[in-house]
Amino acid sequence: MSAPVVNLARRRLFGAAAIAAAAPFGLLTSAKAAAAEKAPPAPSGPLKVFTGLRQVAAGPLSIGYVDAGPAQGPVVILLHGWPYDIHAFIDVVPLLTAAGHRVIVPHLRGFGTTRFISGQTLRNGEPAALAADVIALMDALEIDKAVIAGFDWGARSADIVAALWPERCRALVSVSGYLIGSQEAGRKPLPPQAELSWWYQFYFATDRGRQGYESNRLDFNRLIWRLASPKWGFDEATYQRSAAAFDNPDHVAIVIHNYRWRLGLAEGEAHYAAFERQLAAAPVVTVPTITLEGDANGAPHPEPAAYAAKFTGPYAHRLVTGGIGHNLPQEAPRAFAQAVLDVARL
Repeated sequence: MSAPVVNLARRRLFGAAAIAAAAPFGLLTSAKAAAAEKAPPAPSGPLKVFTGLRQVAAGPLSIGYVDAGPAQGPVVILLHGWPYDIHAFIDVVPLLTAAGHRVIVPHLRGFGTTRFISGQTLRNGEPAALAADVIALMDALEIDKAVIAGFDWGARSADIVAALWPERCRALVSVSGYLIGSQEAGRKPLPPQAELSWWYQFYFATDRGRQGYESNRLDFNRLIWRLASPKWGFDEATYQRSAAAFDNPDHVAIVIHNYRWRLGLAEGEAHYAAFERQLAAAPVVTVPTITLEGDANGAPHPEPAAYAAKFTGPYAHRLVTGGIGHNLPQEAPRAFAQAVLDVARL
C-alpha cells in the first residue's frame, strides 16, 4: 500500500512544494486563524506524477485511483473538480501519508483512466451520480468510513456524501463551502454580474458550445485555470500533466451533461431521482467540517456567511491568503492538508 505514488524523474518538480511536504505540521496554521500560503513558484526540476494507479469496478464504472499510505491507516478520500485531475493533490498526499493516513484519490467519471463499464450507460454528470460514485468506490474497496475532502465538483460531491450518507463520512473538508443545489434553483435567474461569471455554463448549453469544447478543450480548460486562479503562476508542463486526464472518451459528454443538467436542460437517471429530491431541500451537514476559501478565487463561489448555518456539527472556516485561487489544494497544499488533519479533531 505504501509503494511510491509519485515519480520525480518525469518532467519538472514543484521545488517549494517538495520543501513543504517535509515541513513539520506544527508550523502550519491553527483552525482559528486565516492561513497564509504562498503559491508554489514555477517548477525547476522533474515534475512529480502519480504512478501505479489502480482500477476497480465500482457501480457503473471502472474507477482509476491512487491508493497511498498504510493499508490500515484512517482513510482520506480526495476529490478533484473540473477542469482538473488527481494531480491537484500531488503535494497533499505525501503530507497525509506521512501522518499515517491511507489516501485514496480517484479520477472522476469522464477523467483520466476512469471508464464506464457499459457502452449503454447514460454519460450522466448530475451531482447525485458523481456523489454515488464515491459510495460505490468505498464499497468496492471495503472502506466503511472516511474523511472526504474536495474542491469544485469534488467539494460538491463531498458535501452530498456528508449530507446523504453521514454514516460513511467521518469528517468533511470543502473548498468554497456548501455547494449542494438543485435543478429548480438552477432555473432561477441571478443578478447580471453573477450570470456573467457563469458564461461557460451558457456556452455549454448550445450545440456550438459542445462542439467548441470538443474541438478546443485544451485551450478552453487552460483559460479556466487562468480565470479561476488569476495569481497562480502555473507553467505549461504543470497544466499538461492534468490535461492528459481530459483525453477520456466520455469527458466532453460528462462535462456538457453536468452543466446542462444544472439549468434543467438535460435529464438525469431515474435511480438518482430520490437523492436529487433530498438535495433540493438543501439538507444540513452534521459531520465535523472545515470549509476553505482562497483569497484570490476567480471562479463563482458563495460567501462563507451565506452557508455557515448549513453546517450544524463542529465547524470552522479558514481563509487561505497569499493569492490562492480556485485550485486550492494544488496552490496551497499545506493549508489543505492541515485542514484534513484537523477536521476530525474539531
